[in-house]
Amino acid sequence: MKLYNKNFSKLLLCAAILLGPTSCSDFLDEQDPSNLQPDTFYTIPDHAEAAVAATYAEMRFYGQGAGIFSANWQMLEAVTGTATTETGQNSDLNNLYALIYDGNTGHIANFWNGLYRVIANANLAIEKIPGIQFPAANEAQKTRLIGEARFLRAWAYFYVVRLWGDAPLITKPQTAGSEDFFPTKAPQEEIYNLIVEDLAAAEAAGLADFNTNGRASKMAVKSLMSKVYLTMAGFPLSKGASHYKLAADKALEVINYSKANPSTLNLFATYKELHQENLKNRVEHIFQIQYNTVVEPFPLNDFFPNFKAVTYAGPSGTGSTVPTRSFYNSYETGDLRTKDQEGWFYTSYYENGTGAKFDLGQPYVFKYFNIAALGGPGITPTRLNNLNVNQIRFAEVLLIYAEAQNELGGPNAEAYDAYKRIRDRAQLKTPAMATFSKTSFQEAVWRERWYEFAYEGITWFDMVRLRKVFNETTKGFDNFVGHRNLNVSGGAPLLERHLLFPIPIPEIRNSPKLTQNPGYDG
Repeated sequence: MKLYNKNFSKLLLCAAILLGPTSCSDFLDEQDPSNLQPDTFYTIPDHAEAAVAATYAEMRFYGQGAGIFSANWQMLEAVTGTATTETGQNSDLNNLYALIYDGNTGHIANFWNGLYRVIANANLAIEKIPGIQFPAANEAQKTRLIGEARFLRAWAYFYVVRLWGDAPLITKPQTAGSEDFFPTKAPQEEIYNLIVEDLAAAEAAGLADFNTNGRASKMAVKSLMSKVYLTMAGFPLSKGASHYKLAADKALEVINYSKANPSTLNLFATYKELHQENLKNRVEHIFQIQYNTVVEPFPLNDFFPNFKAVTYAGPSGTGSTVPTRSFYNSYETGDLRTKDQEGWFYTSYYENGTGAKFDLGQPYVFKYFNIAALGGPGITPTRLNNLNVNQIRFAEVLLIYAEAQNELGGPNAEAYDAYKRIRDRAQLKTPAMATFSKTSFQEAVWRERWYEFAYEGITWFDMVRLRKVFNETTKGFDNFVGHRNLNVSGGAPLLERHLLFPIPIPEIRNSPKLTQNPGYDG
């Protein structure tokens, strides 16, 4: 019996709103979409377009709900030590903050299911699109769509392998009779090999150099490749110099493209531009998960303070992910990223978004505050929050290059300039290049990553690949195992088992060949 996702046709239609097929006319002559099956759907080019759009749409699991006052994305912030909660009403989220999560934690199961849905849709597209007859003039379209599907599969498996290590490696559409219907774990290196293979195919698929429509571009592929190689160079694979060079080379290709096309790809001049709706998918935003209130609104609302009237909605918000004071206070004096309403944080705002200014009592995350939608001085809020969720920014490419190049023998002028550009925007003075050793530059770049990418779902993965954690008191780096997250986990230390998340218990029950990750029961 064929496995069929009952939401398949719904996904195709919803995805089309943001990343739709080239026309709707062909669908009018097709069979009832409620009866669509994979073996009858993939017949015309528009089906291929819709299938890839549906794969993009599945990425939005990232922002979907995980119980009261919580969403899936919070899993990646709660464990870092840079965030805490004002509500404490979601037991799964509390367990993540306290580092006592297990295979029953809802966020973890949601991440697993969401990622493997992306993979399942991508596998269908990769398998079925080659058999669709495209007009001879549109063969490039077919190649591009397969390349996009392979990029999305690589994106999903990159999360899988960093979260769970050894994991099921599924590359074909599944039926109840499939050989790997009850999968075993594949070694991490095999998963990384597929990721690299998929990204190489995507890079050669004729994608646009840069896209403003939300779809994968050649610069997005190269940027993700640089990030994958940087991760492979570190723990747990420890590939070292060969992969630091691969990471540096790919990042430099993106940097050089930016130099040749500075109005297309660059750093934004101001931090506020990072959360302006009219700049989605542009300039610094290399790749984002797409949101629109017509389909699904921006999902990072748990950053709002708990029942403080910062938006048109009045006293609302959950405050279930808020900055720790210790992390906020660890930024350098004068860092623009800590300036109220200018950088990543705000400590005051305006009653109901547009009224009298009032003090918030502590810092909150301003990084995603959509002024046009939520309200600001002299602004009539649209009430429609259509921001996207960042996956890769140009700032990260700069710091990937700086870190990887330094590992090859210390900083060169290009690495130093990449690091300095991040600090220049923060209005910080950077010591001269000659004052850095390889070790001091390494830690300087790590520190900048903690400050620049706070609350973007990146910090936890840095902790794991480096086996290091930023110490907010000493401004140095502790070993991962034994580090204690200040003000968050009740003093509980990070343990060896925390380097991986547990396999969700329902998956182990449903797949008898799966085994739990070390240190977790069940």
